[in-house]
Amino acid sequence: QGRASDFFYYEASPRTGMVRDRAPAKGLSVSRVSSIAATGFGLTALCIAHKRNYLRPFDCEQRVEKTLAFLLEDCPHEHGFLYHFIDMESGQRMFGSELSSIDTCWLLCGILTCRQYFAGNPRIQGLATTFYRRIDWEWMLNGGKTLSMGWLPDQGFLNHRWDIYSELLLLYLLAIGSPTHPIPATTWNDLQRPVVQYGGLDYISGVAPIFIHQYAHAWCDLRNVADLHANYFTNSIAATRAHQLWCLTEGRRFPWFDQNLWGISASDSREGYRVWGGPPAMGPLDGTLVPNASGGSLVFLPAECTHVLLSMREQFKEKVYTRYGFVDAFQPHANWFAPDILGIDQGIMMLMAENLRTGFVWQYFMKNHEIAHAMVEMQFHPDPDAMAQLM
Repeated sequence: QGRASDFFYYEASPRTGMVRDRAPAKGLSVSRVSSIAATGFGLTALCIAHKRNYLRPFDCEQRVEKTLAFLLEDCPHEHGFLYHFIDMESGQRMFGSELSSIDTCWLLCGILTCRQYFAGNPRIQGLATTFYRRIDWEWMLNGGKTLSMGWLPDQGFLNHRWDIYSELLLLYLLAIGSPTHPIPATTWNDLQRPVVQYGGLDYISGVAPIFIHQYAHAWCDLRNVADLHANYFTNSIAATRAHQLWCLTEGRRFPWFDQNLWGISASDSREGYRVWGGPPAMGPLDGTLVPNASGGSLVFLPAECTHVLLSMREQFKEKVYTRYGFVDAFQPHANWFAPDILGIDQGIMMLMAENLRTGFVWQYFMKNHEIAHAMVEMQFHPDPDAMAQLM
């Protein structure tokens, strides 16, 4: 966590607070490409760093204030939504990227965590609240029952929607809980929830990497509640267990996969960025291991996931464990170790580690009254049976 704090502080613009999408594990960073999702993780990371004195508390609070001011006053937006990739100094759109609903969501999660943690700072409070109130979630519905994945200035709304269970849970919580432009709570029940069966486990999931079962839980505490469909925390436990079992079966192809080393999620590879994982198997699997697959699931299988991270560090030492923590991915048989650290992948590990240790992120994020309101609207209720199983 301490090393991840350094990433989110030193790989961000001191002037704007925008966090680099990625940075080299060694050497000087030159890219100006910022990811608004990485910035959302980074804002939350600054709260953790402030609490634990990984960085000077004054520096953390000052950086948060600068970041929120830039986002609200200087960063281009449409109806409150921001572009996925932006120039970290100017905020201008890069790569022709989309105005992203899900990445704006992760950014907002960081902002709302700061609003509660720095409750004694009225400027942070005001900037955070104004940012949330500015987002027009109704516009992102684009006349449909579910939220669009994004919008392009030259093409309009993307054809794809957030309509199948994935990392979308917080997107809908924030949209339904909006104080100014809420969408109907019925949209939550319009989502598809396909059931996957693997190794004797049944759980809701799309065909997607394991990170879809991690991201919402980094901020939202769903340990003891269920809606009309499922308890999503126990669902993620089942998904992580199934992923572990599937990785062990992949050991027949990749003998280095075992109880000590497992985990595949979207990551860098020797051939570029890959969206891969399982079950069922997806992507051109080549035996690459991805630390955030287990690191992002620490709260679901604490003993098993901690063991994997310790094994990676002990076996490969500085090849995988660098100045900013774990490299994004590695393929030990090919002696390949990713040269970069990715902000979102480092972020999910840092937040989940803190939630495992203290529940800190959950504690502060859940203080946002808009989230509590949305969960009532979506018919979340206590789930004592699940709590009994977890205890």
